[in-house]
Amino acid sequence: ASMLTYLLLSSLLLAVQAHYCQVSEIIRFTNRLLDQISVNCPCKEPTTSSCLCLPIPEAGHELSCFVEGTERLMENNVEPKEILRLLNQSFQIQLERKFCGHLSRSSRCQSRDKGNVKEFLTTILKTYQAIKK
Repeated sequence: ASMLTYLLLSSLLLAVQAHYCQVSEIIRFTNRLLDQISVNCPCKEPTTSSCLCLPIPEAGHELSCFVEGTERLMENNVEPKEILRLLNQSFQIQLERKFCGHLSRSSRCQSRDKGNVKEFLTTILKTYQAIKK
């Protein structure tokens, strides 16, 4: 009986976490951005200055890096601005309220790498798809 209780509680916690992490909305917004953004320059070479290179977060720093990255996209007038604003707002709320705890162990962005816009958005997508599973 205790194993069944454990499984039910685990399932409930995952469902609650997915709700607070706004998983479905973030996946939907990110997919729309990926469909609309065509910037695909390389960030690996140190001489690339015209490319918008965004943080690819280390584990536990995802939300702070997603906030930083979406802010940089908005500052650089990347379209569609409304979707970026909604994403940024979602990430900020999750970070401030400590939702999605495993994604927000720190309010400082620590990234192991930089990526272009597509790589950054793909990282967001993969992160939230992993929560949905």
